[in-house]
This record gives sequence, C-alpha cells and structure tokens, in this order.
Amino acid sequence: MADAMATTAETPNPPAKSFLARLIGVFFSPGATFADIAQHPDFIAPLVLAIVASVAVTETMLAKIGMERIVRMSIERSSRASSMSATQMDQAVQQGAKIGGIIAHVGGVIGPGIFLLILAGIGILILVPVFGAKTNFKTAFSVTCYAYMPAILGALVTIPVMIFGDPETFNPQTPMPSNPAFFMDQQTASKALYAFASSVDLFTMWLLVMLAMGLSAASAYKVKTRSVFLVYFGLWALWVVGKVGWAALAG
Repeated sequence: MADAMATTAETPNPPAKSFLARLIGVFFSPGATFADIAQHPDFIAPLVLAIVASVAVTETMLAKIGMERIVRMSIERSSRASSMSATQMDQAVQQGAKIGGIIAHVGGVIGPGIFLLILAGIGILILVPVFGAKTNFKTAFSVTCYAYMPAILGALVTIPVMIFGDPETFNPQTPMPSNPAFFMDQQTASKALYAFASSVDLFTMWLLVMLAMGLSAASAYKVKTRSVFLVYFGLWALWVVGKVGWAALAG
C-alpha cells in the first residue's frame, strides 16, 4: 500500500499541451483545455495571435474602406450633420481622418492587450474578493487570452465582409453579421434600439461563456462556471443599459 501511494505521489503532472492543441481545444473541448491552461498558464502565443488578428482587421479596414469614408459616414449619421455645410463637413472629415488613422493604427496593436488585461482584472476581482477563491494574475490572464480565441473567427468573417462588401454601407460599429444591428439601417432605426441590437452579439455571448469556463478552471473549480458567467453577464447587462440609455438621450 505504501509503495502504491509513493508511486502515485511521484507521478508527474502531464506535460502542457501545445499552442495548436489548445487553440483547437478551446473550440472542441474547452473544459479539458482550460484545465490544462490553468495547470500550465501561458499567454504569449494567444496574445500575439489576438494582436495579429486585430492588426489584420484594422489594416484591411483602412485599405479597403478608408478612414475618410468611415469618418464621413459617422458624421452623416449623427445629429450634427444637418447643421453643417458641405465645406464644414469636408473639414471635419479631413481632421477626423487624420486623428482616426493614428488611433486605428495604434489601437490595432495595443487594443487587444489592454482589453484582455481589463477582462482578466475583472476576473481576478470576481474570483478573489467576491467568491474567496485563490489564483494568480498570470493564470487568470492566460485563460482570458485563450477565451478570446473565438474573436479570431470574428476576424476571419470581418475581413471578407470588408473586401467583398460595399464600402458605402460598411459600419465599423457592426462590421460582421453577428448581431441584429448588422441588418438594420442605422439612419432610420431608433438609436436606443440600434444600440441594444448591436450589443446582443454572438461573439460577445461566446466570450462570456468562455471566460466563465476559463476562470472556473483558474480557481481550481472552487467557483462554478455558472457563478462566474452570471457575474460577467450582470456586468455586461449594466453596460448595455448604460449604452442604450445614452443612445436614447443623444437621440
């Protein structure tokens, strides 16, 4: 009996899965994959992939759609368009395009990292102060980065939409058909309704589920997936309420 116990105690943990195995696993076997990530945290590869996807989408948008066209459409859809002359419109578009181009280039590179750090920080607050679980930031950030991998699919959908779609109808707020707002006319629809429709997004819901599964694994399953999901969902719902309320006031 003692020998059996010693043998069991000396059995090493299984080696970490490769990045490719984890990338496939988050889609087809997320439970086992997140358990492996929590056991062997690593965020560099998924973070780099997220940045590459973000840059690819941003640069495709700037090359195919153009920042001037995006700024012009944004102004035309706003309430101030009716009070602007053609000259004022052109000046506003030129100024907006210069600033917007810089923001787009920089945001494409640093945006994913900042967003994922915020999500992981929220995850730590959910696990530690709220539920009293123990984990570290590297583990939480690692599962968050892998939970973001469905966004790569979103990039693969968005890029063809921009390349083969009509540039005049492209809306950077709803770049792909993953929410009802993509199929709505922003100029004629209620701003509050449009804000709500753009928030009910397939990839957003997918991300919330993946975050819940990953952070549950990061807590060594001391916190249930459902509990983490409900907290994230509640925060998302508050954000949507604020977004819709702001849109209603602006409209």
